[in-house]
Amino acid sequence: MADLLSADEVTSALADLDGWSGDTSAISRTLTAPSFPAAIRLVVEVAEAAEDADHHPDIDIRWRTVTFTLSTHSEGGVTGKDISLARRIDELAEAHAATNP
Repeated sequence: MADLLSADEVTSALADLDGWSGDTSAISRTLTAPSFPAAIRLVVEVAEAAEDADHHPDIDIRWRTVTFTLSTHSEGGVTGKDISLARRIDELAEAHAATNP
């Protein structure tokens, strides 16, 4: 089990995450990839990282635009697992030249 983060903890974490927003219920980031295939490659790599972490984001794909939403559903909100996966998504986005819209 993971502990829910307080509003202050979520706000502090979001300050260190580029392009992420949200509250104690969920955090999200929308990225634009250079092409549709690049967006799909990013999603595949995030899926692999999520599987390794046993923590899975909600993913919305619209052409080159991908939105990742993170929440620890079993706990009812944002936990450290979500912040860790957000950091990993940021690393993968940078590697794929995906940017904030």
